[in-house]
Amino acid sequence: MAGDYKKVRIPNWVNYWGWGSGDMLGAGAQAVITGWLFYFFTTFCSLSAVEAGLILGLPRLLEAITCPLIGYVSDHLRHTWVGHKIGRRKLFLLITIPLLPSFALIFRTGHTFYYYLLCFIFFELLYTMFLIPWETLAAEMSRDYAEKAKFAGARMIVAQSSAILASYLPTLLISQFGGKDSPDTFFWMAAIFGVIFSIVVTIVVLTTWERPYGPKELVALSQTFKGPSLKTALNMPVKMFADLFSTLKIRAFRQHLSLYLGGYLSQDIFNTAFPIFVATVLAGATLVISQLMTTMYVAQLISVMVAINIVIRTGPLLAYRIAISFFGAALALYLAFFLMQPAGFGASMQGLSGNIFSAFNPSAPSFSASLVFWLFTPIILAGLGRGTLNFVPWSVYNYLPDIDEAVTGERREGIFAGVMTLVRKVAQSGAIILSGWIIDMGGYISPKAHPGRVIEQTPEAINTIVALMVGGPIVVMVLGLVISWSFRLNARTHAVLVHEVERLRAGETEAESPENRRIVEDLTGWPYEKLWGRGARA
Repeated sequence: MAGDYKKVRIPNWVNYWGWGSGDMLGAGAQAVITGWLFYFFTTFCSLSAVEAGLILGLPRLLEAITCPLIGYVSDHLRHTWVGHKIGRRKLFLLITIPLLPSFALIFRTGHTFYYYLLCFIFFELLYTMFLIPWETLAAEMSRDYAEKAKFAGARMIVAQSSAILASYLPTLLISQFGGKDSPDTFFWMAAIFGVIFSIVVTIVVLTTWERPYGPKELVALSQTFKGPSLKTALNMPVKMFADLFSTLKIRAFRQHLSLYLGGYLSQDIFNTAFPIFVATVLAGATLVISQLMTTMYVAQLISVMVAINIVIRTGPLLAYRIAISFFGAALALYLAFFLMQPAGFGASMQGLSGNIFSAFNPSAPSFSASLVFWLFTPIILAGLGRGTLNFVPWSVYNYLPDIDEAVTGERREGIFAGVMTLVRKVAQSGAIILSGWIIDMGGYISPKAHPGRVIEQTPEAINTIVALMVGGPIVVMVLGLVISWSFRLNARTHAVLVHEVERLRAGETEAESPENRRIVEDLTGWPYEKLWGRGARA
């Protein structure tokens, strides 16, 4: 672990993809949870929409403590013997490896509300123990703008690939083992993912490294092998929450959170309502939902590949605007479909016998250009927008510790990952609980009396689902875009920032030029003379 801080270790494709493989857990678990779990609970587990929303939402409120705590502890394990010998990030990863297959326990039918709640809390704790330390590693392995973008790109390509697997596995399992609309389909999907999760965390441990120790840190390390004092331990919660709130004093981070929440909350709302929309408005069951989600995630994968180049060349904001346009167009088409109710669509859907891809066969009796358009155009547009919305915030995150270092003179990757995950989980919790409550208040009837069968819903319930699925994402995306309108982090401004950080580290107190000063002050939100810990702590 120890080494010369100035020695540069260049990442290669093994490191990009090895680290990026971790999002098979990071995004793969979320693809299963947000894409299927609400539907699974309300369809197969005799739970109401409100109960399903509470199970998905309440555990994330607990992470108001666990997220910053894990981020803070992983940062400060650097000054302990354990952190020096094993790695302050990798220690957490190693703990999760044997426990991750427990993911499958969530997808067992016949249990109570409290069983599902406790199982989900346990998995969310494991998920957080992996996610926060893992997210810091890309920021530690490189300080180069293009390399950081490649790390983010590899991550997102893996993320979208895992989402494709999460959406397609039910189709594959149904075709191989039968049992259309059987809860066993979801259990075996979760079991397969649980094993994959353990494998990819092992790959991450073997292909990544942590930032090497500098001379000052080695001196501090030698003084802390005896362990922290009682006073230090008692002050840890105070210092942790001080660090937590201090991140919000970084201007670029506040702007980044608006991009992050706008992109991800829009998808949380859509994911909650979409399976029910397909079941009630498009008249499709599990197989159709799976195939539509697979199509969407393939489009997301393509979108990420394009977005990598856009972010490297122009910065994140242009890519974000394009993504909102695509996703918004998809939602507008779904609203148009609901209002128009195209003639013959329902009969044509029945003629597909559950295989939507057969709609492309012009010799099929059910073939129609209208059917192909309404099935595939909106979902592809949604995927093209969502892929970029996923990529942009996490590409930006890799640069935030550099901005923070300019202000504090410290590297706090862990606390930033903790804050991001905390804000994400709390906001996601609120979005899912609220969505479940809105769906339930609209009169949605859970098919718990007839598991696996789609039952007819009232017009009020369907209107509520459509309004939520279309209106909710548009509102949060537009708010995110408006708040972040003046976000100016790109390859050029990041290079200036890194250059000024190196000058500050060398003892300089003035910017190299007025332009450099303006850029650094714009990104940090702090006057130059107060940077590098010279003013009040950020």
